[in-house]
Amino acid sequence: MKRRDFLKTATATAAVSLLPAPAIRTAWSQSRQETLLFLTESGPNNFDIHGVGTNRPGYEVSWNCYDRLMSYGSKTLPDGTLSYDRDKLVPELAEEWTAGDMSATFKLRKDAKFHDGTPITAKDVKWSFDRAVTVGGFPTFQMKAGSLEKPEQFVAVDDHTFRVDFLRKDKLTMPDLAVIVPAVYNSELIKKNATEKDPWGLEYTKVNTAGGGAYKVTRSQAGTEVVYERFEEWKSGPLPKIKRVIWRMVPSAGNRRALIERGDADISFDLPSKDFAELKAAGKVNVTSTPIGNGIWYLGMNVKKAPFDNVKVRQAVAYILPYQKIMDAVMFGLAKPMYGAASNSASAPVWPQPHGYKPEIEKAKALLAEAGMANGFETTLSFDLGLGVIGEPVSVLIQESLASIGIKATINKIPGANWRGELVKKELPMIVNFFSGWLDYPEYFFFWAYHGQNAVFNTMSYQDAAMDALIDGARKAAAEGDAAAYETDVKGFIDKAFAEVPRVPLFQPYLNVAMQKTITGYQYWFHRQLDYRTLVKG
Repeated sequence: MKRRDFLKTATATAAVSLLPAPAIRTAWSQSRQETLLFLTESGPNNFDIHGVGTNRPGYEVSWNCYDRLMSYGSKTLPDGTLSYDRDKLVPELAEEWTAGDMSATFKLRKDAKFHDGTPITAKDVKWSFDRAVTVGGFPTFQMKAGSLEKPEQFVAVDDHTFRVDFLRKDKLTMPDLAVIVPAVYNSELIKKNATEKDPWGLEYTKVNTAGGGAYKVTRSQAGTEVVYERFEEWKSGPLPKIKRVIWRMVPSAGNRRALIERGDADISFDLPSKDFAELKAAGKVNVTSTPIGNGIWYLGMNVKKAPFDNVKVRQAVAYILPYQKIMDAVMFGLAKPMYGAASNSASAPVWPQPHGYKPEIEKAKALLAEAGMANGFETTLSFDLGLGVIGEPVSVLIQESLASIGIKATINKIPGANWRGELVKKELPMIVNFFSGWLDYPEYFFFWAYHGQNAVFNTMSYQDAAMDALIDGARKAAAEGDAAAYETDVKGFIDKAFAEVPRVPLFQPYLNVAMQKTITGYQYWFHRQLDYRTLVKG
């Protein structure tokens, strides 16, 4: 039996059913040293980070198949795990750059090529940045998070010189150039596949890669498999050791665990925390657990829809959530609690940090009564099936606790490929969700999650002029180096978020990854996806 057929069988089987060892050895015999196989619960719905509703697995395709001008350096965490370094920018497509008060100029590698052999020039960078700030939705907001807003800011000086003109002083501008969105696209290839209705070629790049990154997609089957091959002429870094990457979607967590335990897969993501804790204790495979920077799981309530437009209803919910049960029964200690502080006042200008809510049933009932909801109400609680190993048990525990104060919540399971699109509609009354900010600063997280002008990750339709002013003030203070004003504004917007609770933080999770002991070079990244370029099979 071929390896591909074996994996299809494993995926389809409800109960774990594995092949005998001789067949497994045969399946791996061809180029095993140069091939990486990893497993996740769900896969990409779009290969293009600029696409509409691209999910998190789609970010992984973009990260590995496209270059950016710069990337982040590495650092070693206290437990020995490699991590990206927020404070260190390193060359990628740009060999060097100079940054002044109001502009930055980048010198591009002269030997860089796209996957089809076309030389990469500054005009491609210009076209790509113009695309990012024009297509709308998440990519445009992401660029705006670093004050990158207008095509006029981007200048192709000559074939190998590119300049970014700043609209204002912003501490986040340079770091924002190293995230996934400002990737460099093969402009001529995409133009050939664009249409009048689709001038940026988004339909083409949804299922095709058009970059010059270290890997290129050579085969894919939606919901089942993505296969990459190394781009042998990649010049923006050391040529990766892994020649071929096979990404399999295995919906069953039990199957994913069995495959990694038996040695039939190299890396496994998205397992329940209980499985990761047991795998770590057994010691047969390596398990890394890294706190996800600037990230929280939360319960969100749509403040534009009754009854959650009433702050007392939202506070009542915050006083009935089963915080410790979630930590014990779902996370098995592989998370940091975001509850139980002495009060709802920020202790420092940092994020994430715990709030002061804890289960107090009488207080919750009193708040509901004050809101005119003494007998409770009915609602819907939605979660992303693509993150179901956490989202579903958390939702069930919340459903049980809400029932204790008369709130009847029907659980709504939304397929991962549809989740982002449903969030953007702003119709869901109550959600269990996860969000992390790529740039690890409090004002960046709140810009995305609480600022009234954002339509993507401000999932609860929260709009408040005073909140916006505090977030904008913190960004301005950071750019000007005004530490006192920065602390005042950051503490101010955290206090306001805790008081008005459009979303209730539950916990800061760890990114857990199970790997065979032959795998080295794993690095934690802000986007929480794999970077194949540094991985090595021993």
